[in-house]
Amino acid sequence: MPSMGHSTEDDLHTKEMDIRSLPSSHHHSQNMHRIHKVGVPPKQNFFKEFKDTVKETFFSDEPLRPFKDQTKSRKFLLGIETFFPIVEWVRSYNLSKLRGDIIAGLTIASLCIPQDIGYAKLANLDPQYGLYSSFVPPLIYAFMGSSRDIAIGPVAVVSLLLGTLLQNEIDSETNPIEYRRLAFTATFFAGITEATLGFLRLGFLVDFLSHAAIVGFMGGAAITIALQQLKGFLGIKDFTKKTDIVSVMRSVFSSVNHGWNWQTILIGVTFLCFLLFAKFLGKRNKKLFWVPAIAPLISVILATFFVFITHAEKKGVAIVRHIDKGINPSSVNDIYFHGEYLGKGFRIGVVAGMIALTEAIAIGRTFAAMKDYQIDGNKEMVALGAMNVVGSMTSCYVATGSFSRSAVNFMAGCQTAVSNIVMSIVVLLTLLFITPLFKYTPNAILAAIIINAVINLIDIQAAILIWKIDKFDFVACMGAFFGVIFVSVEIGLLIAVGISFAKILLQVTRPRTAILGKLPGTSVYRNILQYPEATKIPGILIVRVDSAIYFSNSNYIKERILRWLTDEEEKIKADGPQTIQFLIVEMSPVTDIDTSGINALEELYNTLQKRDLQLILANPGPTVIDKLHASKFANLIGQDKIFLTVADAVLSCNPKFAEEP
Repeated sequence: MPSMGHSTEDDLHTKEMDIRSLPSSHHHSQNMHRIHKVGVPPKQNFFKEFKDTVKETFFSDEPLRPFKDQTKSRKFLLGIETFFPIVEWVRSYNLSKLRGDIIAGLTIASLCIPQDIGYAKLANLDPQYGLYSSFVPPLIYAFMGSSRDIAIGPVAVVSLLLGTLLQNEIDSETNPIEYRRLAFTATFFAGITEATLGFLRLGFLVDFLSHAAIVGFMGGAAITIALQQLKGFLGIKDFTKKTDIVSVMRSVFSSVNHGWNWQTILIGVTFLCFLLFAKFLGKRNKKLFWVPAIAPLISVILATFFVFITHAEKKGVAIVRHIDKGINPSSVNDIYFHGEYLGKGFRIGVVAGMIALTEAIAIGRTFAAMKDYQIDGNKEMVALGAMNVVGSMTSCYVATGSFSRSAVNFMAGCQTAVSNIVMSIVVLLTLLFITPLFKYTPNAILAAIIINAVINLIDIQAAILIWKIDKFDFVACMGAFFGVIFVSVEIGLLIAVGISFAKILLQVTRPRTAILGKLPGTSVYRNILQYPEATKIPGILIVRVDSAIYFSNSNYIKERILRWLTDEEEKIKADGPQTIQFLIVEMSPVTDIDTSGINALEELYNTLQKRDLQLILANPGPTVIDKLHASKFANLIGQDKIFLTVADAVLSCNPKFAEEP
């Protein structure tokens, strides 16, 4: 709100300066001030106005503009490019770009393979399902996505969220087949949700989850994920299925004497230190970005080899044991299209899909801005939805953009989405030939890899900045953070969404208002709190409303203005015999008004009449002035009580202020 008010103040200043620059205004010093009337826009056809509103709401990016004045064959090609952007950029593809994409694809593949095995465990699925999800979805996205840099696959937060929500419905250990079927069903509906939002151009709904809430939710989820890894990191066999920090720490410390395995801890601590050191090197020297990228795969190879030659599994070190070999089997028949689990799968899928979508869009926009190109949010949603729908039918669970992999992809010099294709091919080869080699991979190394990966999700600097900028945003951030840590992931998410909506409602229902004063030596009127040197005009109270006036805030605005008036009258009585005779409402920031708002203005006008005060309006916008005339309110207060600027309004009330330059 403040930013809007500030911009409208600048607009007002510009208008005032334009008026002063007119030839007739040269006589200002001689008390000849030209008063401009507020223009009333011409009446618009209702259907045209409705059409323009719908267009601006859902088609603000003018998606059909490239089709204008094109031949049928060209329109057909543009239509294909709309759904398959690869058709557009592949025509300019060359060997130089291919070289960059191959290097980037190989680099992110070395990172994704160990991560996928660990993330599958977060979702309570067998390791191969993580690899499946980095094979099919990236291929689909490469053909349909508009981002050049995003790397597709399972991610920690969505894996944890999905695993938690699914576990609440079906136990993964006692009913693994039913659990897996529900996971595919949730993935299917996650894809349907994403694609539907894209087709209906409802992507703006994703923005209702504020940045502050996302920072808090991600930070809380990162700590929760790290705590969950203590089972594999410490070698604990009997571990709680709850995710809150109290239950996890109780489970950890209750098994200190009989549940911890020192060989497992040694492996975990050693390789976690190695991974953190590799990450440190990568941050210190950008040219060594490949070191933290390949460090997880090196860790897996070394840890697996160590366990194999020492047979540490016989001493209590938990290992992966088995990963199914071969490409993704069909799972079409595993999806619940009827029965009691259909509704549960839909509900879980919608939640997981929205979180996955929010993360992917944020990542895509971040890297697009760094490379100075645009991504189409609605196309991204359709692409993400399509890949998850296809993925659900090929034994994959919810995939989205991974920030860690996308960052590596970007730094490795990727040029196009071909890097995702290269990664998929490497994962395919792994599934066909290499998975048996992971048999002796210790769970401790997978836990270390996940802990190392999620540390980056805890953004302390962002939280500090949020505190400095907006305290209410910080409450949203901390609410989501503590909700995830102390209760559960879904409660934390609910708190994040709830506080985000609460902030919107608070801003809409309790907009800001300000008292304006005149800056010395100018005809500019500004907030007296922002500009202490601004002086009030004797006998006149100038109030600015920094919001549209709707049914949700109209009564509050009326009462707030009257409170301002009462406060000023009390101050004046204390200082002397003067009284307020005019109330000027500066309406530059008021972008719209509804019938409730007009009723509130009428009530304000009637109240002021009883107190022998005159109501004056300054600079209502085109929409507002049109509705004021349509409702006859302009006639009620008088056309001569509506002015283009505050300066004009003050001049009409107190002409002596025209003498001041």
